[in-house]
Amino acid sequence: MKAIKNKVQLIGHLGADPEFKILKESQLANMRLAVNDRYKNAKGEWVEETQWFSLVAWAKLALFAEKYLLKGSEIAVEGRLLTKAYTDKNAIKRVSTDIIVSDILILSKKNPVAKELV
Repeated sequence: MKAIKNKVQLIGHLGADPEFKILKESQLANMRLAVNDRYKNAKGEWVEETQWFSLVAWAKLALFAEKYLLKGSEIAVEGRLLTKAYTDKNAIKRVSTDIIVSDILILSKKNPVAKELV
């Protein structure tokens, strides 16, 4: 059970194209993933809820994201949580949790970029 101490798996849609950056020694892609959930409330009514997650991909995964992922792409991701505390420009203490991506799987049936590969 050691391997599942800090592991996250999500399926959702990208809210925007990945933000790609080239750093001195690596590449970085930041993404926002929308995960939809549907359930019945106490009144028996269907409720739809969307949660947003920040994804961070490094190196080869960042290159993959930049090349193949677009806004609206349905993907499955696996990674680990990383929580950071910081003080913003207004001196307010904030906490941010990112998912450091270790694997990406494209689930969209139609991917405009993938047509170039055929």
